[in-house]
Amino acid sequence: MQFKMDENLHPDLAEFFRQHGHDAVTVWDEGLRGRSDRDILDKCRAEGRALLSFDLGFADIRIYPPNQYPGLIVLRLENQTRQQLMDIAPMVLDLLGREPLPGHLWIVDESSVRVRGG
Repeated sequence: MQFKMDENLHPDLAEFFRQHGHDAVTVWDEGLRGRSDRDILDKCRAEGRALLSFDLGFADIRIYPPNQYPGLIVLRLENQTRQQLMDIAPMVLDLLGREPLPGHLWIVDESSVRVRGG
């Protein structure tokens, strides 16, 4: 699957996804740092990439209806350190085998996932 990691995520997350067979790039890699949320999502849609972010704004389905995007994953971690992010990454990858992502919004915390859209 193809992913884009928002600028607020540690770049090691993209590397972790690549190591597990996914095509993952970062906003930093593509020179999109500082661009608006809309610009980032438009780029994701054009490229067919699901977006991962800490930004709760992407979870507003009135502004960003999930069925219009290749997938939105908003991570709601109590602790947003690199270590916590890397600890949760295997759970996110595991979810790919169990939950639909294209056209959906996942809100993921340390112990659960809420799925919206479809």
